Amino acid sequence: MTDRDEIIKVAHALADAARIATLEHFRRPGLSADTKISGGFDPVTAADRAAEQAMRKILADRRPHDGVLGEEFGQSAGTSGLVWVLDPIDGTRGFLCGTPTWGVLVAVAEQGRPVFGIIDQPYIGERFEGGFGLSRVTGPRGTSRLATRAPRPLAEAMLMTTFPEVGSLDEGAAFRRVAEHARLTRYGMDCYAYALLAAGQIDLVIEAGLQPYDIQAPLAVVEAAGGIVTDWTGGPAAQGGRVIAAANPQIHAEALALLAG
Repeated sequence: MTDRDEIIKVAHALADAARIATLEHFRRPGLSADTKISGGFDPVTAADRAAEQAMRKILADRRPHDGVLGEEFGQSAGTSGLVWVLDPIDGTRGFLCGTPTWGVLVAVAEQGRPVFGIIDQPYIGERFEGGFGLSRVTGPRGTSRLATRAPRPLAEAMLMTTFPEVGSLDEGAAFRRVAEHARLTRYGMDCYAYALLAAGQIDLVIEAGLQPYDIQAPLAVVEAAGGIVTDWTGGPAAQGGRVIAAANPQIHAEALALLAG
């Protein structure tokens, strides 16, 4: 890919723009949310929409021939073969509660698979990136290399997911088979869990019901840091669904066996 330096610059410009748009609303009085579904609560806020619009404007100006897939405004076709995959706020529930565990997700994909990704946490000021030979985090403590944890038994592992129910009843039962063997299980981290995995803080993230815009940036960041991301059968995960992200192949295999029953 001959223009990868420009792609990286544009990806950071998107994350910068989304930082501004989201922080204008975060922890501000009067923030409200609509729900995308009837009979439940799948929130979307003015911040979600403003952040994606800001990112799309940059892409229209600087990468007009690329495609775009965003959570809030859908898919726009391109002619270059590249697609920008955007989640303006991954973790809107956390955003509404004021927790700093949500993030802006930016990925660029080729042939359906991400080649570069950013997980950005605007309030903390942390940015995790991976791809094109890069694997680093920049934040309050400066810039450092990302690297996943060394192999350890599942009995010593730290596991994260977003929702305690995980997905369907069967998916929840499969997750609990893994959690029962792990040392520690934590919930509600959204995309920040994948950032912690890439930073070597935890060992596993297991989720279900994901969309491409939920996983493509985390996939790029985790793999660049030395981790592995697949579906629950060990196959490709870039299109979402049931996803397991692991610090190394050994703990991935141990958890995968339990997910399979």
